[in-house]
Amino acid sequence: MLDIERNGDVQILHLRNGENRFNRSSLDAINGALDEIESADDPTALVVTGEGKFFSNGLDLDWLTGDGAGEVDTFLADFEGLFARVLTFPMITVGALNGHVFAGGAMFSMAMDFRVMRSDRGFWCLPEVDLGMPLRPGMNAIVKGRLPKATFHQAIVTGKRFNAEEALAGGIVDSTATEADVLPKAIELAQTYAGKNRASLRALKEEGYKNELVILRAGAPHATLTD
Repeated sequence: MLDIERNGDVQILHLRNGENRFNRSSLDAINGALDEIESADDPTALVVTGEGKFFSNGLDLDWLTGDGAGEVDTFLADFEGLFARVLTFPMITVGALNGHVFAGGAMFSMAMDFRVMRSDRGFWCLPEVDLGMPLRPGMNAIVKGRLPKATFHQAIVTGKRFNAEEALAGGIVDSTATEADVLPKAIELAQTYAGKNRASLRALKEEGYKNELVILRAGAPHATLTD
């Protein structure tokens, strides 16, 4: 489902589950990997990437409306908790967006400090307006807190699929690269900041995103998946 690779001072979390949709098992696996990565004593930074044509296609709706139906609110609160964890992670985080980045996957990417997006294929998209699924407060908070106001508005009210060039112009990603260069470029960027003091970094992130974190950590239910 996932594995961790070390490249110099950079730890790379590879998501390897097809579309990398989020359900209870994948969420628990990611949190377990973050525990392991955070336990490293030496200076390090984190890169997160998928494989093939998907970074992440968002929530596993089949699981949420099937086996996970009895824990929807609890799971979504935990999912927002993952955003809070990554947003305040005590090292620099970089998303190597190797392919499609949709819905919950797009939100997850915005919790990271930087993003490098594949230039020749893939879209970044919040399609909830077309799915009839209002954003929960925490989901809204992570994208609103990290996106320029005009881009946020366009993303949530139109469900626009941003290609790499548009995502760069809209402030969604920090740089673009060809398929072969996405991961190396993300690693190079992460390596630049691998020596940052962890305690200071966490404290600065906690203060910088204090309002968003209150919402992300509240776990307040908003709407059902069928609304």
